[in-house]
Amino acid sequence: MSETPPNTLQYRFDGPEDAPVLILGPSLGTTWHMWDRQIPELTKQWRVFRFDLPGHGGAPAHPAASVTDLATRLLATLEGLGVHRFGYAGCALGGAVGIELALRHPERLASLALIAASPRFGTADEFRQRGVIVRTNGLDPIARSAPERWFTGGFAAAQPAITEWAVQMVRTTDPGCYIAACEALASFDVRAGLGSVGVPTLVLVGSEDQVTGPAEARTLVAGIPDARLAVVPGASHLVPVEQPAAVTDLLVRHFSTAWQPLPETATGHVVLPAAAPRPAVTPAPPQPVPVAEIAPAAVPPEGQGVPDPYDAGIKVRREVLGDAHVDRILEETDAFSEDFQELVTRYAWGEVWDRPGLDRRTRSCVTLTALVAGGHLDELAVHTRAALRNGLTPDEIKEVLLQAAVYCGVPAASGAFRVAQQVIREETTPPE
Repeated sequence: MSETPPNTLQYRFDGPEDAPVLILGPSLGTTWHMWDRQIPELTKQWRVFRFDLPGHGGAPAHPAASVTDLATRLLATLEGLGVHRFGYAGCALGGAVGIELALRHPERLASLALIAASPRFGTADEFRQRGVIVRTNGLDPIARSAPERWFTGGFAAAQPAITEWAVQMVRTTDPGCYIAACEALASFDVRAGLGSVGVPTLVLVGSEDQVTGPAEARTLVAGIPDARLAVVPGASHLVPVEQPAAVTDLLVRHFSTAWQPLPETATGHVVLPAAAPRPAVTPAPPQPVPVAEIAPAAVPPEGQGVPDPYDAGIKVRREVLGDAHVDRILEETDAFSEDFQELVTRYAWGEVWDRPGLDRRTRSCVTLTALVAGGHLDELAVHTRAALRNGLTPDEIKEVLLQAAVYCGVPAASGAFRVAQQVIREETTPPE
């Protein structure tokens, strides 16, 4: 067990100290105990390193903003332990961390296994909607529905103790860290980079997985040059728990045969990665890093104009209003309205919403108030949804509307309350 500063992860080791290190990464809502039944066999050959996601399994609640952030924390943890090269197997969100490592730090990986993983997990809207539900109702609705997502019906019925264990794992997770992990998955999309994964990769999936199933697995295999597919019959999303023997056997075979040796120099000497890699020396061309916060505006080279704010605008518009809403607006746009939509995207979203002076929660508060004052109830519905996505709770939206009632008038606020109430019911009601 470990002391866990904010830039590292809670971890544990099992197995002989002199064996090569094999890392097992968990799925969202689980702890390192999801791998318990793999440990006896894997520790015969490897020193197994397991970690918990922030706020999971009693780990300190230091939310991670992105998959890149999780990979960086994992590497910082390993650096502190003197672990420079390893095999890696990850499930779902843990698999996303593995892909991130393969793209940005290929020299660290000896071999890779991706379980119930995908280059893009559903849609951004789906995960941000889950965050809205957790922010409003807590984790209990997500916890109660976890067995349906994770296990086949037959397994859940036959193994009530494991089913209840799964529910409790989710229920005891820190809500803020769970929401942050949903945001990390919402922004994760490495479809264009799969061809750069240069380590031997096993892609493993349960045949009955309805979350990231065989179709997503085949996308990974098609994109990664040295990848093999294994489909485990009779298993759903949390396949290491549901079919532990099959998963263990596949992992042992993969890591025993596909463990990539360190590169050698022309003199035959093995090239070891530095304990603390220097930024100026990189073993491979760096991949672009997702921007986690608004960066200062760069001065364009002489002779070039400033960047067109349309690109930033469409990105922010999708993040705030959701892909489905923006897609519908764009589909309805014709020659008559396209100039107006371009103006809105470029100036409202690319210039104003993308400014660093106010965070998005504050901008949502201002927007809701202005819409109440103007009586724009259709837009109020859209921006109530946006406010929930931007992190406002229903109680905070209520306070904004009460404040607006004082300064904009009770009749205007009365209509606003009706609209917002309906939107909040729709957005925060957990799925059946």
